[in-house]
Amino acid sequence: MAEQKRDYYEVLGLKKGADDSEIKRAYRKLAMKYHPDKNPDNKEAEEKFKEINEAYSVLSDPDKKSKYDQFGHAGVDPNAGFGGGGFGGFGGFGGGGFEDIFDMFGGMFGGGGGRQSRRRNGPRKGNDIQKAMTITFEEAAFGVKKEIQINKYVACETCSGTGAKPGTSKTTCSTCGGTGQVTTAQRTPFGTFQSSSPCPDCGGTGEVNANPCEDCGGTGKIRKNVKIAVDIPAGVDNDSVVSIKGQGEPGTNGGPNGDLYIVISVKPHKLFERRGNDLWLEIPITFDQAALGDELTVPTLEEKVAYKMPAGTQPGTVFRLKGKGVKSVRSGRKGDLYVTVNLEVPTNLNSKQKKAIKAMAEEVDTECYNKKKGFLDSLKEFFS
Repeated sequence: MAEQKRDYYEVLGLKKGADDSEIKRAYRKLAMKYHPDKNPDNKEAEEKFKEINEAYSVLSDPDKKSKYDQFGHAGVDPNAGFGGGGFGGFGGFGGGGFEDIFDMFGGMFGGGGGRQSRRRNGPRKGNDIQKAMTITFEEAAFGVKKEIQINKYVACETCSGTGAKPGTSKTTCSTCGGTGQVTTAQRTPFGTFQSSSPCPDCGGTGEVNANPCEDCGGTGKIRKNVKIAVDIPAGVDNDSVVSIKGQGEPGTNGGPNGDLYIVISVKPHKLFERRGNDLWLEIPITFDQAALGDELTVPTLEEKVAYKMPAGTQPGTVFRLKGKGVKSVRSGRKGDLYVTVNLEVPTNLNSKQKKAIKAMAEEVDTECYNKKKGFLDSLKEFFS
């Protein structure tokens, strides 16, 4: 029942009233964590994934979110009639819930006509599908075309998605006249109260399928492995979502197909670290390179670049190469490449090498070491 469900904001780890961007970020993070592809044979993760998708389907829809914020789960439960008997005790009005209140006032003040019940047999969009995809660092930076295989529901080819055996068709339900609803009336001293509920004979669809298709069992859809081409744009990053319209599951009663959402995961690179659209690279240098300067060969994602490093470069110095980062998905502008140079101290020296370093140390005056000189001056001042 609706009242037993967890609060949708709580499910996504959000405060009530969170905006669209917060809802999307929270959903992507949790969906990646509990996705079935990452948690095979984990029933708990599967249930959490379903709960997360249910919460997102409501909070990402402005109309549903508004109703949920105002009425809670009852506001988005189709079986509750927008209130469903659990809303502030209003369920006692003829058993039809909040919707019956409108019918009641229609009967009292509108001459007994009441409110027209919402048809349940109208076109409905199919379910959306989410699929995780892992790509390389370079594929994320430059974009790539991939082909994935998904096991999903598709329209039954035998009956063309109608659910009826070829050569036959569904018929209008005689009980509800095709509305999918049956209305009951109750006379009281205050007027006639009306309540509506799904038709028991057609289940609220408005149609009866006397000759169901043998291949799909009358559902109009079957599960099938489908290959889908995916165009990953340049600049995507971890948790980016690529949407493919119409590649979800088939709709019902002539409704459109759902959409396919590809959630991207990017493998780390051996050399580069990505921060937004910028790249960071660390290059080790020797003492003589740092002291005398040198022309460094700097790798980028596209080519090698020569960079003239000045004499006296200190460990940890960062150089910036403009436009050598990753292209932005939105603007198309490239980020920058930041190169950090770190001094590597030689190890496993032989006796000849040690003597050479000592000789050099004797030749290089303390005045050449600005930081060391400053430290020694401060030390003298501290003990004087």
